Amino acid sequence: MTISIESRSVLNTDAFDKRRFNEIYSMSQGIQKVRDEGELPTFEPLLADIWASLYKMKPEITKEEVSGDLKVNKSLMERIMMDDSFENYRNFTRLDDLSSAIGTMKFGEKTNQWLADQKMQDSELRKKLQEIQAMQRQLEKQEQQEGHGNVNEQLQSDLSQAMDGLDGHIQQTLQNSSHSFSEQMSQAVQETRQVKANLKSLMGGVVSGSGEAELKKVPLRDQISLAEKIASDKRLLEIAEWAGRFKQIAIKKQKSKHNEGIESKGVIAGDVIERLLPIELGLYKHPTTKIDFLRRFSKRQTMMFEQNGKDALGKGPIVLCLDQSGSMRKRDSQSKGFALALLSIAKKQKRDFCLVLFSTRTVVKVYEKGKIKTEDLIELAQTFLSGGTDFNIPLTKAVSIIEDSKFKRSDLIFITDGEDSLKDSFIKSFIRKKENMDFNVLSLVLGNNTETVQHFSDEVILITDLNDEGSFKAFTI
Repeated sequence: MTISIESRSVLNTDAFDKRRFNEIYSMSQGIQKVRDEGELPTFEPLLADIWASLYKMKPEITKEEVSGDLKVNKSLMERIMMDDSFENYRNFTRLDDLSSAIGTMKFGEKTNQWLADQKMQDSELRKKLQEIQAMQRQLEKQEQQEGHGNVNEQLQSDLSQAMDGLDGHIQQTLQNSSHSFSEQMSQAVQETRQVKANLKSLMGGVVSGSGEAELKKVPLRDQISLAEKIASDKRLLEIAEWAGRFKQIAIKKQKSKHNEGIESKGVIAGDVIERLLPIELGLYKHPTTKIDFLRRFSKRQTMMFEQNGKDALGKGPIVLCLDQSGSMRKRDSQSKGFALALLSIAKKQKRDFCLVLFSTRTVVKVYEKGKIKTEDLIELAQTFLSGGTDFNIPLTKAVSIIEDSKFKRSDLIFITDGEDSLKDSFIKSFIRKKENMDFNVLSLVLGNNTETVQHFSDEVILITDLNDEGSFKAFTI
């Protein structure tokens, strides 16, 4: 649904503002929903003005007289924009399509909620609003029956007068209930900030501050859709919070791994600038030795530190087998946040990532080079298998995935809180394939029974929770 706010604004909006809001409105099911639930018949242009007040560089209330039906909108916008914290909050939303869209939805919701609360407490206000809503429904019915060109002008005039009369009552209510209105607007600010932060947690990688940059790579329509899902879906909200927490830990673990990896254990010849000995750098900087340095550097004869540890770039995929049996339901949000942190590592290292969800069946998700689309995030949040536990199925699937990979080496992480038995023949076959394909298995066991996983794992870590320090070993892959 697209609306037009031409000549229906109480702010200094121009043609660009009106066109841009129409585009945002068409992308946002959340704003459309708020409009449909509006307590006022002029809620469409009110939402447009809320958006303009958040997005524009210098929004101002018009000094010109507005039509009677827009006087309530003007009173509400004056009250919203007069708040001491509003200008500070606009630093967060100014010229920001996503933040201003989320803010419009949240400010609209809270304004609606405030009006509904006041209506319940004030019988006169309730009566005025009911009469106005009845006239609005009658007008809409006539428009449907007779078309927009045959609107009952008298009824339209009566509605405008009724809205004009409502304005005085609203202004008085805003004065009497100023604190409650401010509280609702403060909640809108807080929730907008939280939604944006959680969205960055979901989309960001394991590079500090990458959330904003990653968001900009996503089409605005998808950004808005995912933001609205986070705002309304408790599971996605929890996953986003866990993802943000685990990614911060992953950043530290990866940084620590990098620092450990570049510790010198000897000196070799080569041409890696980052590992050159200080004396070689000194020779490069000195005019009389610079040419000799460049000659030796071109032949890979310059002296550099030998590096400890493996270089993860160019390795095979990360395969995560994640238990989704019924007993894991209480850890579902946490485990998915953990999976997204691992996915971010894969993206940074340009490695394929395969998620094998398992119980007594499997669901396999493959994210090439660690990239995940917004619709895949939403689908992941809504997927939970339940049922019992079968180790055979995910391990067989994981081997098949690794066999199909163009990379030989892989990292397989196995997370479970369950117990199962495996045939000796299966274990022997799995170990043989593991050795032939040169992949490692790290198992994180939530519980106290590690007997079975010990048979097929290179390392087993017993944990009580994925937030335990032991589980963070997975972030060093």
